[in-house]
Amino acid sequence: MWYQTLTAAALLASEVFAAPAPAVIHKRQDGTDAVVAPTKLPTGPPGSSGSLRGSESLAGYRSSYPSSVKSTESSPDDYELGTNQDADPDLGLPIDLSNTRNPQPITPQDGDPTDPGPRNRMLEKQNPSLYVPPSTDSGDAPNAKWPLGLSHNRHGLDGSGYARQQNNEQLPVASAMAGVDMRLEPNAYRELHWHKANEWSLILNGSVRLNAVNEAGETFVDDLQAGDVWFFPAGVPHSIQASDAGVEFLLVFDDGSFSEDETFLVSELFERNPKSVLAKNFRVDTSAFDKIPDGELYIFNGTPYPNSTSASNVTGPAGVIPRQGTYSYHLSQQEPFEVPGGSVKILDPATFPVASNFAAALFTVKPGAMRELHWHTTSDEWNYIISGQGRLTVYVAPEASRTFDFRAGDVGYVPVPDAHYLENTGNEDLVYIEILQAPVYNDISVAQWLGLTPKQVVKDHLGFSEDTLDRLPQVKPFILPGDPDLSKTNFTGTGL
Repeated sequence: MWYQTLTAAALLASEVFAAPAPAVIHKRQDGTDAVVAPTKLPTGPPGSSGSLRGSESLAGYRSSYPSSVKSTESSPDDYELGTNQDADPDLGLPIDLSNTRNPQPITPQDGDPTDPGPRNRMLEKQNPSLYVPPSTDSGDAPNAKWPLGLSHNRHGLDGSGYARQQNNEQLPVASAMAGVDMRLEPNAYRELHWHKANEWSLILNGSVRLNAVNEAGETFVDDLQAGDVWFFPAGVPHSIQASDAGVEFLLVFDDGSFSEDETFLVSELFERNPKSVLAKNFRVDTSAFDKIPDGELYIFNGTPYPNSTSASNVTGPAGVIPRQGTYSYHLSQQEPFEVPGGSVKILDPATFPVASNFAAALFTVKPGAMRELHWHTTSDEWNYIISGQGRLTVYVAPEASRTFDFRAGDVGYVPVPDAHYLENTGNEDLVYIEILQAPVYNDISVAQWLGLTPKQVVKDHLGFSEDTLDRLPQVKPFILPGDPDLSKTNFTGTGL
């Protein structure tokens, strides 16, 4: 080490020069002592120079100190405006900064303020509605977005998979629901476990085999693929194993504080009980537990499961879980409800009874189209972007709103009964899932509400023309079509 090569004289000198100067004591106005750090402090390692602290004389005004006169304003030659950034601000068109050189927070109504930095330009380009908000944004509204790409990625054993989560630590407004994105490599397991919260899941890609046992001793096994859903009530033990193709799935829990790291695990169950108790419980010798895992398995590699589910199912005297109580739903096989601008699949306890308070809608929104302005009457909305991109404005009573941009892998959250929409701002389909804590999927369509209100009432409130009043729909549109060219603002489709 460097200090071992110092001579005795050098060591003595370093000790002398490193000795701190005595602290200075000042009296405060109330008579108490205030200790001021000494101006002479220990020296640094060899090769260091300068001082850790400056002189006391640098505090306060001195006419001799220089003052920078160099401009911090960017010249128009140093930046570009994004698509629609110079459009009429009253239109509120979506702004695209993705291919913009040195984007700036310039809007026609606010003049030309420039941002010299420091900056994270990548985040600004991905969130133009926060960096250059529409003029309709007002006041304060809770953050409604959390990218799972910013969540800690917890890896399983030996490259077997990973999981990352969102709860109210990442997204404080999300009080009623939390989510997990989990990946299992081919044949890997999420080990046998159970939860305090109810678990709803949508498979994003790949395929999987599930096994579970309920309180009555009835058993369940099923193979699911991308687009399918499962639900396990709180306390029901189950295992999840990927097929040869591997799997990735989204998990939603009905508790905003839920943590994936607080799952009840079979490995820990056995490790945290005395072997003598385990032996008595299972009527075996204690040596039977010599090879139980040391620590939790969490996500780990396994052997391929048999091709037939019947070969995997263990059926006891109670039999299998009846269809009306089954834990799986093959949503991938459900035909979508097609509307102008996209499609929707709704899944709630009407067709999936076991998921007693989970209602979901899987939306596909075409480029330029939008999930209509709406709000939910009894539940917050938790949503997840599967593919594409879009923007969402949350209106919070009485006069606040904020706009957010979403991409694949982002979680959104809108408290009940805040009004909102989701507009496709990209050139590919926007696919996302809405989850409610409700026995029936429900929403209030702003367009249908006004279409079913007497015309004179609407006219007196909003000043609509007769033509506009005639276009208001009496049937809920769900999705409204639009031109993929987002600079166009004229829509001539008739009401429904």
